[in-house]
Amino acid sequence: MGTTRRSPVTTAATPTARDRRRWARYLVDERAEARVYRELASRRTGEERDILLALAEAEGRHEQHWIDLLGEKPQRLPQPGLGTRLLAWMARRFGSIFVLALAQNAEARSPYADEPYATAAMAADERVHHEVVRGLAARGRRRLSGTFRAAVFGANDGLVSNLALVMGVGATGVAPSFVLFSGVAGLLAGALSMGAGEFVSVRSQRELLEATEESDFADSALPHLDLDANELALVYRTRGMEPDDALAKAREVVTAAQAGTAPAAAAPGESSHEVVGSAWGAALSSFLFFASGAIIPVLPWIFGLSGLVAVVVALALVGVALMGTGAMVGLLSGASPLKRGLRQLAIGFGAAAVTYVLGLLFGVSAA
Repeated sequence: MGTTRRSPVTTAATPTARDRRRWARYLVDERAEARVYRELASRRTGEERDILLALAEAEGRHEQHWIDLLGEKPQRLPQPGLGTRLLAWMARRFGSIFVLALAQNAEARSPYADEPYATAAMAADERVHHEVVRGLAARGRRRLSGTFRAAVFGANDGLVSNLALVMGVGATGVAPSFVLFSGVAGLLAGALSMGAGEFVSVRSQRELLEATEESDFADSALPHLDLDANELALVYRTRGMEPDDALAKAREVVTAAQAGTAPAAAAPGESSHEVVGSAWGAALSSFLFFASGAIIPVLPWIFGLSGLVAVVVALALVGVALMGTGAMVGLLSGASPLKRGLRQLAIGFGAAAVTYVLGLLFGVSAA
């Protein structure tokens, strides 16, 4: 990808000190981003490593552009932006999908489209970099999707359902010990339900996959098939082969079988069990993830708080947790972490508000 340079804009024939400070800031950001890509490349092999090194090289060309405009590298350079420093810190320590997601967001915020001293090619590079990083992040998201779904949504379900439960029960005016009991019971009931549901879901999916996999049921009959008129070709046609290709494959397999050297006619393909995972593992992880979220609303009552103080503390703790899970979803999906966090917060507090009002109504009617 070339970086043909355009002339600086004529609106500022003589760069100001402010312009030069801005160039210096771009320079250190480009240098830091190149370092991030090299850090990530050092943890990868093959194609992904080559792509990340190419991105680092491109950022190096952008860095050189600002050095050329400055005339020489300044003796004192500003610190990179906070987001760039965070990205570099995470790349050195984790090198994970989170870093790629942050890098994707950083590339999307490139200022070069409105920067008169950046070339058109540089602005185009940054847009393309965003798509490249998104493609790399997408690979990680696909690998992470099952575990991430169980972790985030299990914990979020525990947060929301148990917060709504203790808010509703607490609003009736019952004793703090009863609120605590209700919260613990809700935790166990929800976690057991999540674990059982995940076990049934994964086990059923594995059974369905087993039913669709190829089998060796007819292998022993292969040597006895008629070479010119055999139904083995139909087997290959059911697997998507064209009629002529299926017939040729069937003749090849039957000939080999009659010679005593045939491979299994229906050798199993790549198993999907690894993709689905273990039913017991999924059940246990769902139980723990739900419980980890459901315990948070109960903590104030566990530590002896009661009344309005317990309610406020529970709301504060759950609010932080909901913002965290929402921000994580936003980060990994390439969306705004703040917007996703606020959305999770609104959903959780909305559910709690409904049950709290119901609890107040029941408490008034019971009185």
